[in-house]
Amino acid sequence: MNYWLMKTEPDVFSIDDLKAAGKEPWDGVRNYQARNLMRDEMKIGDPIFIYHSRVKPMGIVGEARVASEPYPDPTQFNPDEKYFDPKSDPENPRWVLVDVEYVRHYPKTLELSMLKQVPELDGMMLLAKGSRLSIQPVSEAHWNHIQSMIGD
Repeated sequence: MNYWLMKTEPDVFSIDDLKAAGKEPWDGVRNYQARNLMRDEMKIGDPIFIYHSRVKPMGIVGEARVASEPYPDPTQFNPDEKYFDPKSDPENPRWVLVDVEYVRHYPKTLELSMLKQVPELDGMMLLAKGSRLSIQPVSEAHWNHIQSMIGD
């Protein structure tokens, strides 16, 4: 099993939106490293931290899980979509996605500023300077420590 963190801007798609949908395609990823993680590493059932970015406070707000094998992101082929990619070929799609299923909200946001102060989270990709990747692997040790911080 692998563990993940997926960033989302709550004014675009929040954990509340995911809860309302139950399960949703995680579309619009246009970073090759993030795409490769979805395509090559994510497995059905893998747990995910949902992280709200570009909002105050930024932080981990809850959990989801991978709910499908990777498949072509249909937004890459539709010229009316924000994430249209005219260079992507339906015979050899450039971009993939996975379905993500809601698991739970946390009772409080685990704020980035607070996470940076936790020595047990040293080395976590999220906390590295300049870390902007929207999909990140999380070590089992970091996952377990964050679980212990939730307090519910």
